[in-house]
Amino acid sequence: MYDYVIIGGGIVGLSTGYALMQKYPGAKLAILEKENTLAFHQTGHNSGVIHSGIYYKPGSLKAKLSREGGQLLRDFCDTHEISYEMCGKVIVATEQEELPLLDNLYKRGLENGLDVSLIGPDQLKEIEPHAYGIGAIHVKAAGIVNYKQVANVLAREIQERGGEVFLGTKVEAIAENNEGLQIDCTHHTFHSRYLINCAGLHCDRIAAAQGLQTGMKIVPFRGEYYELKPEKHHLVKHLIYPVPNPNFPFLGVHFTRMIDGHVHAGPNAVLSLKREGYHKTDFVLRDFAEVMTYPAFWKIASQNLGEGMKEIIRSLSKKVFVKSLQRLIPEVREEDLVQSENGVRAQALTRDGKLVDDFFIVTNQRSTHILNAPSPAATASIAIGRSICADIPGPDEI
Repeated sequence: MYDYVIIGGGIVGLSTGYALMQKYPGAKLAILEKENTLAFHQTGHNSGVIHSGIYYKPGSLKAKLSREGGQLLRDFCDTHEISYEMCGKVIVATEQEELPLLDNLYKRGLENGLDVSLIGPDQLKEIEPHAYGIGAIHVKAAGIVNYKQVANVLAREIQERGGEVFLGTKVEAIAENNEGLQIDCTHHTFHSRYLINCAGLHCDRIAAAQGLQTGMKIVPFRGEYYELKPEKHHLVKHLIYPVPNPNFPFLGVHFTRMIDGHVHAGPNAVLSLKREGYHKTDFVLRDFAEVMTYPAFWKIASQNLGEGMKEIIRSLSKKVFVKSLQRLIPEVREEDLVQSENGVRAQALTRDGKLVDDFFIVTNQRSTHILNAPSPAATASIAIGRSICADIPGPDEI
């Protein structure tokens, strides 16, 4: 009998396991990951940005935990000699109508306690010589790191404290009784006093397997990326973002210098026809049918039809994708870009047709379910783990 079983070996599940082993030394913990490697999905396909928290509503979990988590992440990297760089970012307005949105975002950054400054075109050129903009926000508390490396170190720390990690272990059924929970997996059955669901793209299904009515469903969005050829890396010094559309849940195509020196451009965001659909041709009937028969999806799709069509067109046309990038760096050409790895974002959509904007966590007597943890969850992961553990009873109290 385990004290705690965590479903999901991504960075949120591993951070939660790490926090549990710190808070309750000697606790019997198991982490179950269906893939044969840790951090395979959202963590392993992450852009590597350490987010500042500027975008998020003051007082929200995202705002609080991204700022707190960013510092905890840096401390963890310092302790374990993981490379990272606080390179900073610029959020750039390229048209007059974006300036009021830029100003609102600047004020939000100040409300969130961030070191941000409004800068003009000349100052922008000093930071990013090849970027175009009529105004920008300089955000100093943004950086880059390899989150897969962080996840692997978290796993090592868990195991050194006595926790166990099981790979290739897919959860197939969950049953609850007076003793705790029985978790049936592909090759093994686990018994636990407490369950923590960090299953990312499948978190709603894990919650449903335990019999929870969550009022939401995961809708997968594929983030499609290109990257600059090595001879064009000099065009991007740090991180260059557009002013986001406040009515759309994605940040728009941007440039990200990775910790390994590569420069990614994107993402384009389109509905994925498979929960783990990293390619345009990926399709799973169950995943597709769940979205198409979910009335809330059609409600949100109709409300965002214009933006959604822009994303689809960018997905189908590299030329259109490049035009979006040229708003930020006019020198970029089609031939400068090669296809890169895509990612899939697990986005919670409530039954009333609203995209869940904040982290969404549900608890009951024997379980905690993280049901919406897209970006900036990697940045905030260690803080998310601590926050979850603050409300989880100790082994002797369950």
